[in-house]
Amino acid sequence: MRALVIAGMLGGFSLLPGQTAKPTAAMLASGGSQFIQQCAFCHGRDAGGGEDGPDLTRSKLVAEDIGGDKVAPVIRNGRPEKGMPPFALPESEIAALVAFIHDRKTTAESQKGGRRGVDVADLQTGNAEAGKQYFTGAGRCATCHSPTGDLKGVATRLEGLKLEMQMLYPRDVKAKVTVTLPSGETLSGELAYQDEFTIGMRDSSKRYRSWPARQVKYTVDAPAEVHAALLAKYTDADIHNLMAYLQTLR
Repeated sequence: MRALVIAGMLGGFSLLPGQTAKPTAAMLASGGSQFIQQCAFCHGRDAGGGEDGPDLTRSKLVAEDIGGDKVAPVIRNGRPEKGMPPFALPESEIAALVAFIHDRKTTAESQKGGRRGVDVADLQTGNAEAGKQYFTGAGRCATCHSPTGDLKGVATRLEGLKLEMQMLYPRDVKAKVTVTLPSGETLSGELAYQDEFTIGMRDSSKRYRSWPARQVKYTVDAPAEVHAALLAKYTDADIHNLMAYLQTLR
């Protein structure tokens, strides 16, 4: 990637391509403040990783960065395909952010007690072939999912812990309901409400409809509940093997 000149001056410090001079305390303080405002929500306050963003202290991109030549363009342009927006910041603030991230990396590497994060490789320790057999056999995953259908390319869309979390605790998965009226008419849609007295749904036009539960027949298809039920049945080997298999679906 083309070297980037970061010409901003902060606290008397000038960051240029390839320059490794130690940043000033003022620059690190400014970078830390900017990081908390702009980046901590995803990457954690200390750049060690958050709910949605990776651990920057162990990032390959940061490790290969020299004077902001790789990190700064990512800050500017974002990574829309991974959910990271671009940031239109002055050069001095970008320089401070780069300095802060490198400082956090240095600090993290100096600490003892083992690493904090989880590598993608940590979740590839299972047997992919055994995972495939579980997927199509005992786990009954193939009754709802297809490696050439809904799961095609899943390991490209989701990586590491995000993939495992979606496997164990799927989010944003809507339950479906099929209601048969006393007249024999059958209606299907997204489950919107259910208790012992009422069953409600939204049809394809997003119109809400509900009926007294005892007056209709209905069946609910709730994929998330199926995944929740499996939590009590998985062995550690099942989870590791399934993850190894899912990571082959690219």
